[in-house]
Amino acid sequence: MKYVIAVSGPVAVGKTALTKEIEHRFATHRISTRQFLLAEGASDDRASLIEKGKELDQLTDGTWVRDKCAPIVAQYGATVDVVLVDAVRTERQVHHLRQAYGRRFVHIHLTANPDTVRKRYESRAAVSDTVAYDVVRADSTESGVWQLDKIADRVVVNERCEPPSLLALAISGLSLFPLSSIPLVDVIISAQYGSEGKGQICAYLAEDYSYLVRVGGPNAGHQVADPRYNYRQLPSGTGSNPAAKILIAAGSTIQPDLILKEMKDLGVEKRRIIIDEQALVIDQWDRDFEDKTGGVATIGSTKQGAGAALARKILNRGNTPVFGGPVCLAKDHPVLQPYVGSVARELEDAYAVGGRVMLEGTQGTWLSLHHGQYPNVTARETTAAGCLADAGIAPARARRIVMVTRRYPIRVGGKSGPMGVADHTGKAEGIEIDFETVAARSGLPIDEIKPAEHGSVSRNLRRIAEFDWEQVRRSAVLNGATDVALTFSDYIAASNRQATRFEQLTDETRAFIAELERVTNAPVSLISTRFDRFGVIDRRSWR
Repeated sequence: MKYVIAVSGPVAVGKTALTKEIEHRFATHRISTRQFLLAEGASDDRASLIEKGKELDQLTDGTWVRDKCAPIVAQYGATVDVVLVDAVRTERQVHHLRQAYGRRFVHIHLTANPDTVRKRYESRAAVSDTVAYDVVRADSTESGVWQLDKIADRVVVNERCEPPSLLALAISGLSLFPLSSIPLVDVIISAQYGSEGKGQICAYLAEDYSYLVRVGGPNAGHQVADPRYNYRQLPSGTGSNPAAKILIAAGSTIQPDLILKEMKDLGVEKRRIIIDEQALVIDQWDRDFEDKTGGVATIGSTKQGAGAALARKILNRGNTPVFGGPVCLAKDHPVLQPYVGSVARELEDAYAVGGRVMLEGTQGTWLSLHHGQYPNVTARETTAAGCLADAGIAPARARRIVMVTRRYPIRVGGKSGPMGVADHTGKAEGIEIDFETVAARSGLPIDEIKPAEHGSVSRNLRRIAEFDWEQVRRSAVLNGATDVALTFSDYIAASNRQATRFEQLTDETRAFIAELERVTNAPVSLISTRFDRFGVIDRRSWR
């Protein structure tokens, strides 16, 4: 329990609206002092309740509220954020609660212009409010309630406020909402064209985090060695950290059958996952459109429907769809509704408690819609900034940007675009090689390399090229990389698979890492030596 919050305010000022918002927003146990009075023999009418409250105040000096709350606070305090006392009506009641709970006690007083309160009272026509307002206001206890603003920790004026605004005014500044923008989010991003082994890095790091966030869509799979799985919708650390909360952000595109299959495969229960209400649902029309559109095939698309769905989201913002069918968000999809919530609010709760968050990026930097080699790009922004925006995470929350880089960049097989960045003439071909060359240089068997280099979704043999130093330098700048994770170090030398420490890597590998650090101006903090749970050399100076 963070706080015992007691609410006060005159009748019809809006206490019920505020308490409902507190209950909706935070883990709350609400205590009703009205129920205490009924249990003491009061009738369920205003006059009787007022008289019973006066009687108890006179007998106990107002300690009855504290005493009746104490066992409930003891029972629920360990499982909720807020024990909410609805409501207190005298200065002595507030005094005894403050003495009991000290700095954990917060008294919130609602007030408004008396004419406003009168109009609200007279318009709500509750059965228990048959007493005229002037009679209610003239009661000594009710009159005293108006004066509790003098002792309250915070006073909220409810003149022209919707309930969420009341909550913001009442609670902001407490640690229930995030306070300063402490960096708690680490972003894992790909430096090249995807398939850098980002999933394996995320799975390795996952146990350090309380929240795992995924953006993007099912365009490609993120392979993990242990437990072995090809993640396309869920974060790649879902299986390696079963305790982490799973968040599918608003900028995601979802194939409902696929995400439900992954949840079933990995035993993800309803309580563990939140799919943002505004995440976009891919429907069969999107997949059919991409599958039947020949132009999409010329850019190396995996044709999973994500691009068409995003296009519909942009074009169909009016009342009448102009492209494909109506847009369906997660909140509107019957199969997804049980898992729908607000990822933004969940992240706010994470920030408030100092929870560590890992954001898993999508695809590769050079497939960025804006910064990649158009038209051979994906349908979204894939840099760290774009992924943060898709997740609803402010840049100031980012702590580390880990840029995953493989020894030889790859692209989807076929006519998927250039393999390098443009030179001064605008040419951007790159130096394409074949897997036989990699096998000869590394000492790895070709029949071991090729099966591993088929797209996890397209199943096509990938294209491969020489390392592009300018490409990785610009990726570091675009992403603001604080760290580099080097993958496929066994493509430098097969013997690296036996290395468990940096000094056991080959001289050529250590030289390559030194150059990589110099060009990116970031330390190579993680080195993948083999596709295995323990196949990562960890050189981080942070955890």
